[in-house]
Amino acid sequence: MTTQVLPRVEESSRRLASVYAPIAAELADCERIFEVELASRFPFVQKLVDHTNDFRGKRLRPALVLLTGQACGGLNSAHPTLAAVVEMIHTATLVHDDILDESDMRRHASTVNAEWGNETAVLMGDYLFTHAFHLAASLESTLACRWIGHATNLVCEGEMMQVHNRGNLALDEAAYFSIIRGKTAELTAVSCRLGAHYAGATPAVVDAMENYGRDLGVAFQIADDVLDLWGDEQSAGKSLGTDLEKQKLTLPIIRLLNTAPKPIADRVRRLLEHPGRDARQELRPFLEEAGTLEYAWQRAKDVANHAASLLDCLPESHAKTILRSLTQYVVRRSS
Repeated sequence: MTTQVLPRVEESSRRLASVYAPIAAELADCERIFEVELASRFPFVQKLVDHTNDFRGKRLRPALVLLTGQACGGLNSAHPTLAAVVEMIHTATLVHDDILDESDMRRHASTVNAEWGNETAVLMGDYLFTHAFHLAASLESTLACRWIGHATNLVCEGEMMQVHNRGNLALDEAAYFSIIRGKTAELTAVSCRLGAHYAGATPAVVDAMENYGRDLGVAFQIADDVLDLWGDEQSAGKSLGTDLEKQKLTLPIIRLLNTAPKPIADRVRRLLEHPGRDARQELRPFLEEAGTLEYAWQRAKDVANHAASLLDCLPESHAKTILRSLTQYVVRRSS
């Protein structure tokens, strides 16, 4: 595997801007709602809100709400609000993740914890969470609140299970997939479920779109885990290697430990028990020789392809074509 597999951030951003063009107006509404809801009369709090805008990145989850809604019958006034809600939840998880990982950089910007400390970062994440539910409650029905609340609970469970399993060198692939389905994929799943339901889709189509979003999130996370081992911080725009530093086993490492000859597996275990700053570089020869990075990349592609197949229940449309293209984007991105 070579770093050429991972396109540069600038190319990735241009590609996404083109992909999002059909929902540009609704995404703009989402951004406006996001800013209005989070606006604070206190300059320092507003500064924090503005700072988080610097590393929100791809807007994948709000785009999924809008694209799924468009593909399932059309958008209405609830969709931009729901898009803003899921983006607030996602941003809150980023702020809290950076505390857990002790990350200094995200999207080429200082993390909140690096700039203002953990206490401020915890409170900023809470501020985003509470505003998200306040905004969701503004809709006529409490359904969105219930679905988003359930998904957020699963996200937190996934994060807690990941923390609990730090240093667990016996973690298997089944446990890994269970963790990432919670901590990453549930939010993409509920984004698609909300988009489809509020567009008036049938229950069967809503379920299919939820599963599409879950598979998309799983593929996204596997690719992110490969990036953490193999990517370049300057290109990625965020701190890398934090999984190793925090002794979080991801799919390439799990595969390596399970398939490498015992002397190599034992050496890797010793390295993982006391990871240093050069752990990524030390592991790369083992990962390359065993083909585990390629294995993880292929698993991501397989899951992404399954996500694409779940779109077959939808009529042909520009939005459906974009949703299918996103299954390829998540395994070709660089950030």
